[in-house]
Amino acid sequence: MTKKSPSASAAAADGNSDRLPPARLAYDAHTWKEIAHLLANLPVALLGFVYVVTVLPTSAFLTVTVIGFPLLAAGLLGARQLGRLERARARKLLGVRVDEPSRLPVRTAGGIFPRLWMALKDPVGWRTVLYDFIRLPWGILTFTLTLTSLFVLWPVLPFIARGLANVDRAMVRGLLSPSDELERRIAELESDRGVVVDTAAADLRRIERDLHDGAQARLVNLAMGLGLAKEKLLEDPDHAAAMVEEAHGEVKLALQELRDLARGIHPAVLTDRGLDAALSAVASRCTVPVKVTVDLEYRPAEAIEGIAYFTVSELLQNVSKHSGAKAASVDVWRTEERLLIQVADDGRGGAHLDGGTGMRGLAERLDAVDGLFVIDSPSGGPTVITAELPWRDRQR
Repeated sequence: MTKKSPSASAAAADGNSDRLPPARLAYDAHTWKEIAHLLANLPVALLGFVYVVTVLPTSAFLTVTVIGFPLLAAGLLGARQLGRLERARARKLLGVRVDEPSRLPVRTAGGIFPRLWMALKDPVGWRTVLYDFIRLPWGILTFTLTLTSLFVLWPVLPFIARGLANVDRAMVRGLLSPSDELERRIAELESDRGVVVDTAAADLRRIERDLHDGAQARLVNLAMGLGLAKEKLLEDPDHAAAMVEEAHGEVKLALQELRDLARGIHPAVLTDRGLDAALSAVASRCTVPVKVTVDLEYRPAEAIEGIAYFTVSELLQNVSKHSGAKAASVDVWRTEERLLIQVADDGRGGAHLDGGTGMRGLAERLDAVDGLFVIDSPSGGPTVITAELPWRDRQR
């Protein structure tokens, strides 16, 4: 199951907006913008070249002192700002739509040394340095050729300007654009982090609600009942004994609710015996006969094991409530560095992410850990749901 990131859609739209009309003998607005860009290449390239050959060699020379590396990091951050100006100039005069790179997350990097290391290895800053370093000869060439052609070769200058501007467009896209894969990954991780936070908050609210409305309410009633039984103990021993018997029943119910709540957080059988026993216990509570097959030589990491357990548990609850199936199966196995889960039933089918049965929540949880969630459920059945998780070895 593949996902199309928002940046990919934006890039596709930008690709259409970058198409320029063909160069013509007549000077139109696009031609004049290209000429202005080419004439401005020399002063801009001179500024960038002077910055690079002044700041970076100086900071590199001073790396033998304590100020060298911080100065080099500051120089790379300054190069980022020069790259931003060049992208703005290219957007204005060349019509090149290049996304701005993500900011360095220095605030979340921890102490000063992690922040310093993050700035020093910034690929955007280093590519901007390379861009500014190689631009001076090109700036001299484009300035000289464009200025000369403006007086000598003015009839064909639109074609010359278009060719030179296309080289500039290629340079901007090649060296000043963000890394598509890196930016896509950053956007996905930011989105997944939000999903994880929201899921954890929802789980905490559920646990708090279950404690407040379930076991806590029963324990309050129990305390009140025992208090009344204590008052009745001397006056009416038979009534007091009946109240104690009722309180005993409340204790059993409260203990059962606490066990169910603990099982919902993390079942003890999963910790003690692994996925095979835990999934068999879940299958035994399903209203449909379920065949469980777990083919794992080793147990995965605790977090992956827990996600796999709750995924199967949620899917089997959906089988019980919505499928109308007569039989179901659960298969768990490992393929290379992935843990695969497949839950199938012979029910009515029609399951999908927007079906209101928790499927979207499962897909988001798996996506947050680089997992996949695929539904194959035609109307009339059968339904086969495959979940895939990254395999991580268990810490011994």
